[in-house]
Amino acid sequence: MNRRLTLAAYPQGLPGPEHFEINTQPTPEPADGQVLLRTLYLSVDPYQRNLMAPVGPGYAPPVPLGGVMVGGTVSRVVASRHAGFKEGELVLGHAGWQDYALSDGSDLLALGNVKQASHALGGLGMPGFTAYVGLLDIGQPKPGETVVVAAATGAVGSVVGQLAKLKGARVVGIASGADKCRHAVEVLGFDACLDRREPDLAGRLSAACPQGIDIYFENVGGEVLAAVLPLLNVNARMPVCGFISHYNEAAPAAGPDLATLLAKRVRVQGFIILDHYGERFDAFRRDMGAWLAEGRITLREDIVDGLEQAPAALARLLQGGNFGKTVVRVAEE
Repeated sequence: MNRRLTLAAYPQGLPGPEHFEINTQPTPEPADGQVLLRTLYLSVDPYQRNLMAPVGPGYAPPVPLGGVMVGGTVSRVVASRHAGFKEGELVLGHAGWQDYALSDGSDLLALGNVKQASHALGGLGMPGFTAYVGLLDIGQPKPGETVVVAAATGAVGSVVGQLAKLKGARVVGIASGADKCRHAVEVLGFDACLDRREPDLAGRLSAACPQGIDIYFENVGGEVLAAVLPLLNVNARMPVCGFISHYNEAAPAAGPDLATLLAKRVRVQGFIILDHYGERFDAFRRDMGAWLAEGRITLREDIVDGLEQAPAALARLLQGGNFGKTVVRVAEE
């Protein structure tokens, strides 16, 4: 039987288990040209909150009520009637929050022999690719520049900081809690990391960035953005991939004075990583795979066991409770 986690209600504010329901259906059989996938790992990511509303943000359709919750997956092919895939193969896909799914192969990427399959959902997958394109293509760090990244130990921010160090930049992270800040400095190699829960974030950030900020990788918004803006240098760059601090708000919050962006000629570019797969993903897989194998990039995962735990894992992520890339382990490899 196939357990499916479907969206039962659109949340107002933080989503929780009450907004989902588990239903069970017979496991489907593949037709000609299809494969049957067994989900091993589910990816839990901030963007999923944006799709839990009747009207989505525009880059992807919202999840309908009664629909299986969307999400990236690492799966094993357990039955194949597709010439391009063999039984037993590991693949990266988008099967969503369920035990089994059918695919015609168009959305699958064969993973081959991988050391840790779940990394395909994090540093070697969409979050790592987001960091790669956002920092290298939009931020374009130069040696000696100062790069600031919030959610510094998350799936995207941790890779942003490490890539910036590889390019010779000085990196200041912002994270939730002393343990995460220690990890950013001692394990990931950041030059400094500030606990956003401590008082006077703006003052501490100013002290940590005496030469100002050249690149701010934006994925949080809120008080962090307000603290960063006055410190931006002329011709600073700001890749923007999200505003997680605002995802659960019922109404738009008052924001900082964005006139700074005009006065300092700041380049702000929002980007949706889906737009870049065709031209940049092969280079990303080559580069990130090599850096990981050489030990120049460190990945940390926050693994939760059990399909039924996915809603709670998403809620914890949206509150900053994760430590590393959040992955739900549905079945053993």
